Amino acid sequence: LWRSPEPKSHYDVVIVGGGLHGLATAYYLARNHGIGKVAVVERGWLGNGNAVRNTTVVRSNYLLDESMAIYEHSLRLWPGLKDALDHDLLFDPRGVLGLVHTEHDVRNTQRQIYANIAAGIDAEWLEPADVAAFCPIVNLAPDIRYPVLGASLQRRGGLARHDAVVFGFARAADRLGVDLIQGSEVTGFELVNNRVRGVKTTRGPIGAGKVGLVGAGRSWLLAQMAGFDLPIQATPLQALVSEVLDQVLDTVVMSGAVHVYVSQAHKGELVMGAGRDPYVSYGQRGSFHVLEHQAQAALELFPIFARGHILRTWGGIVDVTPDASPIIGLTPVDDLFINCGWGTGGFKATPGSGWVFADTIAHGVPHPMAAPFSLARFETG
Repeated sequence: LWRSPEPKSHYDVVIVGGGLHGLATAYYLARNHGIGKVAVVERGWLGNGNAVRNTTVVRSNYLLDESMAIYEHSLRLWPGLKDALDHDLLFDPRGVLGLVHTEHDVRNTQRQIYANIAAGIDAEWLEPADVAAFCPIVNLAPDIRYPVLGASLQRRGGLARHDAVVFGFARAADRLGVDLIQGSEVTGFELVNNRVRGVKTTRGPIGAGKVGLVGAGRSWLLAQMAGFDLPIQATPLQALVSEVLDQVLDTVVMSGAVHVYVSQAHKGELVMGAGRDPYVSYGQRGSFHVLEHQAQAALELFPIFARGHILRTWGGIVDVTPDASPIIGLTPVDDLFINCGWGTGGFKATPGSGWVFADTIAHGVPHPMAAPFSLARFETG
């Protein structure tokens, strides 16, 4: 897309990590806060990590107030990004259907729906007959392993195209004067009296007034370089894509009980997500048995998929915290900020995450939507 510029000797803000959240943060620093000297440093090329190793689902129907707030803020930003970035992200609010298979699932899902409605977020409960009308290819037979007892539905949820989101934020940030420095791995930090003063990279040192760490899958390593620890583990999150097929699925279908979620891309491939591997790893692949279980469950829920073929599989490296929620805000090092630990929720949060993290960096205090996700919560409980 462009040649990386030679790094300047000093920037007002350096963002470490050229993925979705890093690029969104840089864009909003320039657009919302008028900070002109911003650099994004990326060890590979822009969007080479989790940015293009996800299943592109967008929704905001979480249970807890803190999560609902930031994901809903993000969902409200998605429809306007095409015009704001002057780039078509193929955002498609085709709806997100969440299947439930046990009475316990029914109660928990209905509780979540009521919480969403109370917070002003759209949410509906569908009986099996309603599921059949909304998504006719779901198997509603009563004698299968995972009988469908109903589903949640968020009609404003849907999909966007992951690489288009990378390009959109990158090009918009570039137009605002942000330096996008690829092939520049961070090897350490310049610290003076517990205050960050720059980053050390394979392309030389870069001075910085403030530094934001947004390296999905490598946050723990970056924190270690700066001298503090994070309650995070990295683990592969698996997914697969099929060959190109005729269009048969015009919504997103999720099933938390069996860790299968599936959509059909605009070109026709089935995009299918699975669960996380139960071990720590930085490998961008996972265990076969996870994909095997995923395929078995998917074929039971969608018998029409039986004649399809898997084209490729992959694993994204996700940072996971003990409470499965992100860490956004200040660190023990002055002027060093962190945004990590999104687990399986990173893609959908992209614009909202960038918005609140940019605000946090610009003002030096957590944005109200970021405040509940501080690192300090693991000390205070």
